[in-house]
Amino acid sequence: SEYVFLITKELRLDPLAGYHAIELLQRQEDAIYDNLKERLPLIVFSCVQLASKMSIHSRMIDSDTAVRFLRSVGHSVSKQALLESELMVLKGLEFRLNVPNPLTYTEILLEVLGHNEPSVPVERLHHLCHHVLQFVTLERTAVYDSLLKATVQCVSPSREQREKFMTVTEDCMLLGVTVIAVAVFILHVRRWQQVKQLSHITGISQKSIRDFAHVTLQHIKTKPRPL
Repeated sequence: SEYVFLITKELRLDPLAGYHAIELLQRQEDAIYDNLKERLPLIVFSCVQLASKMSIHSRMIDSDTAVRFLRSVGHSVSKQALLESELMVLKGLEFRLNVPNPLTYTEILLEVLGHNEPSVPVERLHHLCHHVLQFVTLERTAVYDSLLKATVQCVSPSREQREKFMTVTEDCMLLGVTVIAVAVFILHVRRWQQVKQLSHITGISQKSIRDFAHVTLQHIKTKPRPL
């Protein structure tokens, strides 16, 4: 994920493309990761390249730019190899590229919150939400593991509990609303009133939002990244 963020930043792509690429990458890894460890850097880049082509906000990464960038980071590949890598990713995903994007959910929820509560500093929250979402994405395994343990109130969740929890890890609406709640808490913007408003907008319980936000804040405190 960190590599995706670095590529997105270096090539000045819209952040939506970065998060889209991560979602594509995670699905691609699940499908064929064990057989393709040696080709992982190229697969990562292919996910970014595909996401850039799907984004209406980012410029598309053409093959010349792709080859130059990969060579600059120590990976000498041909345009044909790039094309084959893209095709492999597409086939691995069964050409299903319209996957949920947590940043999209976050931005839409922020827009609705700002419309309902004009006093909310949406621009400041938007900036902070980007950092919070990136933190959760990079620390995804640890954050969700803590949330699972807090949810089942057990330090060693069973296999069945972990399997049921998978729906939570795939819930972009929950992640988006939690990211906003964390940002609200950090900025001290009438936080509990906003959590209530977010719950009303999404239909997600206040307890679920608070629990996830609490876990996220604990991880931010113990393993801080620049916000």
